[in-house]
Amino acid sequence: MYFWKKNTLNERSVRIQRALSENVNFSHDTSLGYPASKLDGKVFNEEASFLKDAPILQTYVANPNHIGCHTYGDSEKAFKGTQEIEREVLNVLAVDVFKAEINSFDGYIATGGTEANIQAIWMYRNYFVNNFDAKPEEIVIIASEDTHYSIPKAANLLMLEWLKIPVSFNKRLIDVCVLEKKIVAAQTQGKKYFIVVSNMGTTMFGAVENPDDYTQVLEKYKLHYKLHIDAAYGGFVYPFSNKESTINFENPKISSITIDAHKMLQAPYGTGVFICRKGLIENVLTKEAEYVEGMDLTICGSRSGANAVAVWMILFTYGPFGWCEKIRVLQMRTEWLCEQLEALNVHYFREPFMNIVTIEAQNITADLVRKFDLVPQKHDGNNQWYKIVIMDHVEVDHLFTFITALKTTLQKNIEAVNL
Repeated sequence: MYFWKKNTLNERSVRIQRALSENVNFSHDTSLGYPASKLDGKVFNEEASFLKDAPILQTYVANPNHIGCHTYGDSEKAFKGTQEIEREVLNVLAVDVFKAEINSFDGYIATGGTEANIQAIWMYRNYFVNNFDAKPEEIVIIASEDTHYSIPKAANLLMLEWLKIPVSFNKRLIDVCVLEKKIVAAQTQGKKYFIVVSNMGTTMFGAVENPDDYTQVLEKYKLHYKLHIDAAYGGFVYPFSNKESTINFENPKISSITIDAHKMLQAPYGTGVFICRKGLIENVLTKEAEYVEGMDLTICGSRSGANAVAVWMILFTYGPFGWCEKIRVLQMRTEWLCEQLEALNVHYFREPFMNIVTIEAQNITADLVRKFDLVPQKHDGNNQWYKIVIMDHVEVDHLFTFITALKTTLQKNIEAVNL
């Protein structure tokens, strides 16, 4: 690990205090030109005694604006202290987790995985336009039917076609034969440039797709493509549970990755992460943002520096070994649940290195759904699956209660059939 370590409470507090001292202080500094300020003092009392022991809350009250991309060019000097905190977070995630070379990437803390995924597709669309004089109708997105809804949302916003690739019902693997047929058909229809989104932990199943399935077909037909990994859910699980994973920046075909800190990392909502290789993010430079130092290269523009501080605090509270330990505990709980389902002959899907278990709907009653807040694949009455996500608050006692209730339900069904 180059950047990630475990800090004591005092070390974390001192680091955040130093960062805040390097920012503009709207309570004391004469700063006339910024359309920004601390949070309203009548509502958010910056002198509240509890704030001295809460660096994240201090940062929220200070209200730093992290507009821009602080790994690229200049940034607003008023918030340079907490911007450096954001860079430290990106170094940990890009270099220590996803194995990028130092200083080989750009990125920022986005408002979530949806924005980060749209950022990637926006960036690649412009990359093809800027470098190949591509027309929008020549560019297409490829992603599986299990992909997150942010991908069709991006297709709609950017007016691009989405090639939806089917997956197998039981194993959730993409159908490579259909993939090839769709790519060939798209090529005959004038598509020349392909934006691939491969999932590291799909929302419903936690399935991890093999990006080579996509790239091998595209390379077979000598087509231009860019590959994005949507690790919004799996990014804080899979690299730690599967030490042999090659889905990272050591694979030269991968150009960008989305991660969500407000899922597994338990950061406040609004803390997605976007990381890409150098030489790409400038394709979405907004030159019209002339009053912003360094201008802007993000969808959201203004964003809270406090979210970057929150992610930093979590990462440096655990350190790499503490985080690996946490993931191992969740894996053990997930494996326990799977063993119980197998003993009951209940069919389920689980990616071996993930902490999502998705159970066929035929085994789940409406009473179980209400009692345990199970999430359906679809809310339109045509649902085939319900998922259980073994998050930090889901302990074996909770899972035991569910299994007991499920066992009772199955027994009643058997008795009803035998009557």
